[in-house]
Amino acid sequence: MNKQEVFADGFWKNNTIFVQLLGMCPLLGVTTSAENGFWMGAATLLVLLGSNLVVSLVRGVIPKNVRIPAYITIIAAFVTVVGMLMNAWMHDMYLILGLFIPLIVVNCAILGRAEAFASKNSVSDAVVDALAVGLGFTFALLLLGGVRELLGQGELFGFPVFGESYPNVLMFILPPGAFIALGFILAGVNLVNRQLKLRADAAKAKAVNADAAATVAVEAG
Repeated sequence: MNKQEVFADGFWKNNTIFVQLLGMCPLLGVTTSAENGFWMGAATLLVLLGSNLVVSLVRGVIPKNVRIPAYITIIAAFVTVVGMLMNAWMHDMYLILGLFIPLIVVNCAILGRAEAFASKNSVSDAVVDALAVGLGFTFALLLLGGVRELLGQGELFGFPVFGESYPNVLMFILPPGAFIALGFILAGVNLVNRQLKLRADAAKAKAVNADAAATVAVEAG
């Protein structure tokens, strides 16, 4: 795949949340607001970018029988750095995200990209894959957090959207609301993917018909 295909696959076609349904713990645990979802996604993106880069660089020197422990160690190192930076510069957000920051180490999406992609591809492709998967993950957390905050409190990034008269719907701030909101989002994503597939099939059929017509015209001529 070229880099555009790698990015499209990681961000949308094979999205960690919308397609693979991985990383559910941070998705459902911290997305009570759009801001929380964004910063959790940003932290995961930084870890993914660093780990993919290092794994791709050292892929030729890590023995196959210890590759998984080695990948986990690399990921844990970047999680520690990101956690320390957030604790120093964004202490309030660090406290809000809490245990979910160190749990990035066991996020199967990150380990999966290290094993399935970074360890088998060039550094540039590994970086593009990390950006695509990380941005796709951040987008999913941001979208779910925004929907829950908007429906639960009538706000978005802390700014009122529906006015002071909006009755807060506590259900969307609690875990059951996360599952309900995620279900509707997944239904919307599936609908969009179905429409995209229909358009792609129609375009492909049109191209095939055009080629057939051109062949007939050449043979007739």
